[in-house]
Amino acid sequence: MSSWENVYQKWHSFEDLDESLRSELDKLKENKTALEDAFYKELTFGTGGMRGVLGAGTNRMNIYTVRKAVNGLANYLLTNRVNVRDRGVVVAYDSRYMSREFAVETAKVLGAYGIRTSVFESPRPTPLLSFAVRHLRTAAGIMITASHNPPEYNGFKVYNEDGGQITPDEAGDIVDDIQVTENELTVPVLDMEVLEEKDLLNWINNEIDNAYLEQLKTITKMDLEEQQHDKELPIVFTPLHGTANQLVTKGLEQLHFSNVDVVNEQAEPDPEFSTVESPNPEEHQAFTLAIEQGKKRNASILLATDPDGDRLGVAVRNKTGEYQVLTGNQLGSLLLDYILSHSDPVILKTARMIKTVVTTELSRSIADSYDVPTIDTLTGFKFIGEKINQFDATGETFVFGFEESYGYLISSFARDKDAVQAAVMACEMAYYWDLHGKTLLDALHDLYVKHGYYLEGMSSLTLKGKEGSDQIAAIMSEIRSEPLTEIAGVKVEKVEDYLVGERTFMESGEKETIELPNENMMKFILEKDSWVCLRPSGTEPKIKCYYGVREESLEASEERLASLKGNMDGIIERIRMPMENRS
Repeated sequence: MSSWENVYQKWHSFEDLDESLRSELDKLKENKTALEDAFYKELTFGTGGMRGVLGAGTNRMNIYTVRKAVNGLANYLLTNRVNVRDRGVVVAYDSRYMSREFAVETAKVLGAYGIRTSVFESPRPTPLLSFAVRHLRTAAGIMITASHNPPEYNGFKVYNEDGGQITPDEAGDIVDDIQVTENELTVPVLDMEVLEEKDLLNWINNEIDNAYLEQLKTITKMDLEEQQHDKELPIVFTPLHGTANQLVTKGLEQLHFSNVDVVNEQAEPDPEFSTVESPNPEEHQAFTLAIEQGKKRNASILLATDPDGDRLGVAVRNKTGEYQVLTGNQLGSLLLDYILSHSDPVILKTARMIKTVVTTELSRSIADSYDVPTIDTLTGFKFIGEKINQFDATGETFVFGFEESYGYLISSFARDKDAVQAAVMACEMAYYWDLHGKTLLDALHDLYVKHGYYLEGMSSLTLKGKEGSDQIAAIMSEIRSEPLTEIAGVKVEKVEDYLVGERTFMESGEKETIELPNENMMKFILEKDSWVCLRPSGTEPKIKCYYGVREESLEASEERLASLKGNMDGIIERIRMPMENRS
């Protein structure tokens, strides 16, 4: 009997197994492939937590895999943090299937260790959890969410006492403590009645929301008189069946935006996300209903937040009267320029902008024009949050951080990407440019004229299951062992291998250290202000390829971008096809 079959038998023979999970196992018992996928490994706990398909098995999100993760976290906290039982842990959750149940299971496990847990009484966005950790001064925070993944997914994200996602070092230590738990089925828990009787469970109402909204008022770049002025800019907003509705609308109301329409069909939480193919504002189909309503209302700007409220998409009218969805790089560059152009010159002397290594270089050019240094981090907002924490010691000032995947942070009272902050600031920015007779697309065009036509793209290949995971690993291994010397006829100048932390200059062969944590990612810096980056996704069964170019015209940039993408797609396919032939 194989090792995964032994684990399956352990689950199947467990007398107290949750009945819904037992029923699922009974349905799968004749499907050996499905059973193997459910049990061949444990659900990976990565640098931010874990995410996976709901269901029975060690490779699925369920009450037992959650309990095991919480058990390891509890041991980690009691060993590495002070006053953990008194400070407690705060837990929030989104609108997905099993989110509230997993939040309660978290409290049950922490309660068994005498750790008090504060749980929001209803779904809340991720940035509010980050804020709550700092506001309540808890030892940690947990967010139950799978962000914009399909409905069959859920996830478990851990936040440290600074309010940011746990760092790789913290994650490694937590994983070690999780692995000490040999049997996820027998993790000790307290019943709800005992938790409440011992005051180990506190339900949070609106007090954190109100404190957050007070802080949200401080991000504006408008003077007090302008803040109080009624703003009739027509806005359409959709929370895409998620958690951000109340905070976004109240945040806009605070700045007296009086013409805000919410897409009613998508206003309420819905774990099926029934009106969209995917609840991801990066995908243009998510704007379908917002565009319909925008046309009826003649809206100047459309906003869409993902289910857990940490990503924001924006669309504005173009010259033909149609709505155009801005890319994450475009919106981030516009926000950066607006913020820096309206910041006190004294603040700019110590200001720092933070972006990831796959985020547009246009932002660096904009920051340079205000004499503001740019700091690069690895992909993932946890690294931006970690860098902000370091500023407390260095005296540097955080002014903006963003990543290409629609994540932005304006003020550090939260330490993760914050679509609520970004939505309010995007509307303020649109209002400012409207007063000057321009749309956001006009303002973006001005940035391109000044800095060059920076364009970016991303393609991804989904490879599910154990076989897919093996293929992704093989693709990265082959490209690492035989680095590309040119892509689409453009010479590679530098190769950055983040797994070993080394940058190689191709012409001289010289090497230098990359001062960032190790990650399975390869970046190729090309001639003519172009670059390509290849990395496996940390949250989905995908391998992603990012591209960036800069030319003096939009047409030339589009042509170069398409050429790079076509060439890399062909390279990956040529590597992959022999693998399929061997399988």
